[in-house]
Parts: sequence; C-alpha cells; structure tokens
Amino acid sequence: MKKFIVLTLFTNMFEAFVDTSIIKRTIDKKICSIDVIDIRNFSNDKHKRVDFPPYGGGKGMVMSPVPLSLAIDYSIEKLKQESNSKIEIVYLSPRGKVLNYSLSKEISSNDKNYILICGHYEGIDERIIEEYNIFEISIGDYVLTGGELAAQVLLDSVIRLLPGALSEGSLDEESHTDGLLEYPQYTKPDDFRGRLVPDVLLSGHHKNINEYRKNESIRITKKYRPDLLNKKEI
Repeated sequence: MKKFIVLTLFTNMFEAFVDTSIIKRTIDKKICSIDVIDIRNFSNDKHKRVDFPPYGGGKGMVMSPVPLSLAIDYSIEKLKQESNSKIEIVYLSPRGKVLNYSLSKEISSNDKNYILICGHYEGIDERIIEEYNIFEISIGDYVLTGGELAAQVLLDSVIRLLPGALSEGSLDEESHTDGLLEYPQYTKPDDFRGRLVPDVLLSGHHKNINEYRKNESIRITKKYRPDLLNKKEI
C-alpha cells in the first residue's frame, strides 16, 4: 500500500478530496492511504501560532521550523511503524521541480511512502528543507495562497497511476502517456447542432480508427503543445 501523510494548516480542505471519486475508491481498496495532519497540533504556543515575521525584514510571515519539525518527526515515526518502505519528504514549492506525467509515474511506481508539506504565508523556514533533505515540487510557474491545492494535484496525478486504481487499459491512451496529447473524443448524438462525428469513428474499422486517432493526437499536440513534439520522434 502506498502511504501519504499531508502536513497542513487547513485539514478541512482535504475532507471532500479523500472522500470523492477515484481517490475514495482507491483508499477503500487499500491501494493507498492518505493521513491529513494539522501542523498547529505541534505548536507549543498557547494560541497554536506557527508563523513569525521573517528575519531581515519583509512582508508576510514564515512558518516556524519548530512545530513543523515536530510534525515531520511524528509523521516519519508513524510511517516507520506501519511500513518498511523508504520515506520521501516533499515540499510543494514554486521553486521545485515541475510536476509532469513522468514525475507522477515515477512517484507512483517506486517503493517509497511520502510526507507532503503544504506551505503557507511566505513559505517555510529554509532550515527545514536543509535538515530533512526535502524534495521540492512545483505544479507550475505561478504562486498559490498555500500548498494544499498543489498537494491535491500531486496526489490525484499519482494515485490514479497506482496499479488497480483504474480499470485495466484506462491509462493506455491518455494525454502524455506516449508523449502526445490525447485525440478528440465524441459521443452521442451523432449530429450536434450540425457538427457531425467523424465518419471514421462510426465505421467500425479499428485499424482506420487507430490511425485517425494517432494523427489527431499529433495534430492536437502540434496545435496546443508543440514543445512536446520537439522531445519526441514521430
């Protein structure tokens, strides 16, 4: 079983996430587990404060290393008691390695369990990253209010790739599976406001359909993500 522990200041943001759709079914089938832990529970401050102004001045607040380190230590010990697998700590950060299909696949297929840190404010104390040799991941070149949404994107992209999470064959023709974007999809009715389903898809000729879809994948990729074609020989 793949185990994830999410460290956050806003646990309620994960309530619907872990109880919905593919994520819930995968948890129910014991393919993975997601524990969500409130970092504030490890604060020694009577008001459960976890943030302070940055040294050197500047706007915003920085998450203190003390409660966060206690939360990390607790999570490491919890995972060690439950499994012999290696543990990787990830901080969702704008400066991290950009998440893509390849990285999601690597995380889903390795034998590690993961602790995900959701930052907030101006981020976390740099010494935490140094102390725990943390791997940073970004979901894109923009800034979010906190790491919770980024953690959910990471979890969703990884969990759906775990063996048994989806029905067999569901991943074979998805976007990025073979380095291309997925071909256009159609369903009933055949005629929608004068726009018709391509004849080849109604023909029942599987070889022609497969060739059409391959060509459409190339066309769509060239239109929307030509950078992907530069990395792939077609």
